[in-house]
Amino acid sequence: MAMSMSMQWRETQGKQLHDPFFLKSAADTCRFCPGPIIVGAGPSGLAVAACLKEKGIPSVVIERSTCIASLWQLKTYDRLRLHLPKQFCELPLKAFPKDFPTYPTKQQFLAYLESYAKEFDIKPAFGESVESAEFDAGMGMWRVRTVLFGKEIHRTYLGRWLVVATGENAEAVVPEIEGMEEFEGTRIHTSVYRRGNEFEGKKVLVVGCGNSGMEVCLDLCNHNARPSIVVRDSVHVLPQEMLGRSTFGLSMSLMSWFPVQTVDRFLLFISWLMLGDTAKLGIKRPDLGPLALKSISGKTPVLDVGTLAKIKSGDIKVCPGIQRLTRKGAEFVDGISEDFDAIILATGYRSNVPSWLKEREFFSEKDGMPRRPFPNGWKGENGLYAVGFTKRGLLGASMDARRIADDIEQCFEVEANQFMVFSCSPN
Repeated sequence: MAMSMSMQWRETQGKQLHDPFFLKSAADTCRFCPGPIIVGAGPSGLAVAACLKEKGIPSVVIERSTCIASLWQLKTYDRLRLHLPKQFCELPLKAFPKDFPTYPTKQQFLAYLESYAKEFDIKPAFGESVESAEFDAGMGMWRVRTVLFGKEIHRTYLGRWLVVATGENAEAVVPEIEGMEEFEGTRIHTSVYRRGNEFEGKKVLVVGCGNSGMEVCLDLCNHNARPSIVVRDSVHVLPQEMLGRSTFGLSMSLMSWFPVQTVDRFLLFISWLMLGDTAKLGIKRPDLGPLALKSISGKTPVLDVGTLAKIKSGDIKVCPGIQRLTRKGAEFVDGISEDFDAIILATGYRSNVPSWLKEREFFSEKDGMPRRPFPNGWKGENGLYAVGFTKRGLLGASMDARRIADDIEQCFEVEANQFMVFSCSPN
């Protein structure tokens, strides 16, 4: 009896682009992929590839950087830890090592990802930046065009399924602030910030009061810098743990029993008992509760890891919004001016999907996010999928990775058999 396509691919796991099933043109510029094409080798892309591999379905992972999880490896500060307990950050099919702490460090998380890629034999095509991806209706296939980093070599991948796994945090957001070019001090985004010792003794203005901005301020304090943080908008600050449990875990448990509004009131009451009135520190809370706000806008509450105590002690100063930057510092909306040696932009990241995906129905051109909110933003038309766009972190990515693999499995054998006879002509 002939083996099924899934069994054939289980027999050939671990082979790379020279696999005999991975057809090439004579010029080696156009390649047919029997399984899904996954763009992005971060945690989301790895999760999808692993879920597919577990079902015996091959995939090709394309990554513009030279390593997996490039955001974590190359664009995060050294003191970073997972903000949620490890059980909420595991990728499908593999738990964290038992000896890892509740909140793994950056280095531990990266070790976990490397082990994950090795265990599932995921070998991305590194150094290939996707220039364009579009659906060819005539062929019924996705055409993904890449360029090799530092070379004028182009490749075209053809496949029935395309998984967009570049995520919400593909590109750093650098806001336009009046006077930005006039400022004579150091100006960097948190994507290039590593540790606070470089700023010892200096006055530093951190622009942005999310989790990254708050934690960078704490790191600067611990290295004897003098940080100030810009809090332009309202923000919820919650303790990382309450009542002996992680705030996130406690919230998830309560949500299974009570409505969002009730859980929000509970969280805010406990936060007030533990942290006090943050409005007195210059940090006003939004009108909506933290979980309701997260559900509607995707805005994540700050989980405090010690920054608020430094604000209360005066080691970190809270500033209102910036009116404009000057040569020596900043002028704020309250009319007060202050000098700074450096400015660190903790202004987040955004999706870059509109710059390369030639599709306008599933993804929004405005923000590069799926138009349909969670939990319905993982599947588009013509074999297009999205993972890592839920605004629910690694937990949301893992959920979508499983959905995608299950969905592709339903039609893989029929369609793979059909396209195995396809031959590709050079560009």
